[in-house]
This record gives sequence, C-alpha cells and structure tokens, in this order.
Amino acid sequence: MLLDASDSQLVLVDYQARLMPAIFEGPQVLANALRLARMAQALRVPTWGTEQNPDKLGANPPELRELCQKTLSKMHFGAVSDGLADWLRPPARPVPGNARSLPKHLQKPATAPAAERQTVVVAGCEAHVCLLQTALELIEQEFDVWVVTDACGSRTERNRDAAFDRLAGAGAELVTTEMVAFEWLRTADHPAFREVQALIK
Repeated sequence: MLLDASDSQLVLVDYQARLMPAIFEGPQVLANALRLARMAQALRVPTWGTEQNPDKLGANPPELRELCQKTLSKMHFGAVSDGLADWLRPPARPVPGNARSLPKHLQKPATAPAAERQTVVVAGCEAHVCLLQTALELIEQEFDVWVVTDACGSRTERNRDAAFDRLAGAGAELVTTEMVAFEWLRTADHPAFREVQALIK
C-alpha cells in the first residue's frame, strides 16, 4: 500500500495558461505539480503531460512541459480516449531466435511483454472534469491510480472535493505531494533524499 518509484509513472493533466488563473488556489496547485515533476525527474519516474484543446486554452507552462517526456494534445476530456494508455504501456518487444522452418509448437511467442509500470500518479485540472475522467479511464484500463490532491484544482472547492469523493469511491488512492515524495524515497539513505527534500521544504 506504499508507492514504489520503480513501478510509478506521473501524469500531469492540463495546467494550461488560460485555465490556471480561474483555478481555486491555482498558484499553489501549479507549484505542487512542478514539485512532483522535479521529484519524478530526480527519481527516474517517467512523466507525461496533457493539454486540453491547446489552441483555445494555451499550453502548459514551459517549465512543466520541459519536465515531461511528451505532452499529449487532446480534445476528449479523458486523456485515455486520445491515446494516453498507449504511452503508459510499453510496446511488446520482438523475441529473437525463431527459425521460419520450425513447427509452430516449437516457436517462441512472437512478442514478449516489456516491463510495465502499473502505478499511475496523476494530478491536474480541472479536478472534476479532465482529471476525473482521465483517472476513471485509467482505472478502467486496470492501472493503479493515485491522485495527488494538493496538485489538483477546479474553479470551485465544491467541484474539486466532489471529484475526490468520486475518485475514492472508484478505487483511486488520494495522496498529497509530500506523501508521494517520502513514499518514492522510502529512506533518508536514498541517494536523492536531499534533492527531493529541498523541493518540499
């Protein structure tokens, strides 16, 4: 029941230029998203971003985009509908060594599954729309979903809190930025401890 950095991926949903000024406690929400992304970088946790209709809502801040491997431009509110799950699941690797002349029952399977990180730590805006629908779709895709509440926001507290209630009921774990930090680290002896600790002080 603790997060494991080696099994985690981070998804940061829609911290966009024209959206963030309307988000309740927006500056703090964005600051925590940046902390998460920097912690993920320090601990080698793959990080992905999404942007909802960026032509209308603008891009994510450049400092956040730089910390993401890729940023998905989407039109659906749930990012899985626009291909996010394909990014989170590595493609199968071909298995070498099959001779064409071998009978089928002696051949190795055509592909071997690549190592998969099953835990998705997710945060974003708006909590009750794009974050909620993305997280619910990830749960449907059988990922273990952890929602970082202090890095999520909506225009109103009521909508944000309703999203958290619904996500908890659907099986997502609700955590905070500091919980993620110390669970990914697990020990003060971790080589990245000081770097991560400095991000949350």
